[in-house]
Amino acid sequence: MEVIKLKLMNCKDYFLKLLSRREYSAYELLWKGQEKGFENEEITTAIDYLQLEGYQSDGRLVATIISSAAGKYGKSVVKRKCIEKGVNAEIFERTWLEQTENEPADELISLKAKVMRKYQIDDFQTIEPKTKAKLWNYLKYRGFNPFEVLEQWQKEVD
Repeated sequence: MEVIKLKLMNCKDYFLKLLSRREYSAYELLWKGQEKGFENEEITTAIDYLQLEGYQSDGRLVATIISSAAGKYGKSVVKRKCIEKGVNAEIFERTWLEQTENEPADELISLKAKVMRKYQIDDFQTIEPKTKAKLWNYLKYRGFNPFEVLEQWQKEVD
């Protein structure tokens, strides 16, 4: 019995050490624990304890990823990053809605300013086809819907 307690303590301590450096999803901790050789029962018990104490939270991880990607990437890229980390899509959607409610269109305003400087655009009504294609690819690569974004920017001028 004492050996199991010692291993559980080691598993919990290992996870606390990892979490002291950065946020990890529950899936990542599970994977790291298995990689380290801990038993699944020990790992799940340690993860449950960490979540109960508030040391690990998938929602907090998603909020961190969303805030670090704000203005740089769109929803689809951020969602893909979260899914790669093993976060449930439902948790992502809920956190995304909470974050976007709190942060109005500041992200698009800064993106618009950056795009206008980068491609030397004065008016979104008269964009050359070549520049429009580059802008389209730029927005698409970052996970934005280029059609919606350009349409919104064109309406702002009107």
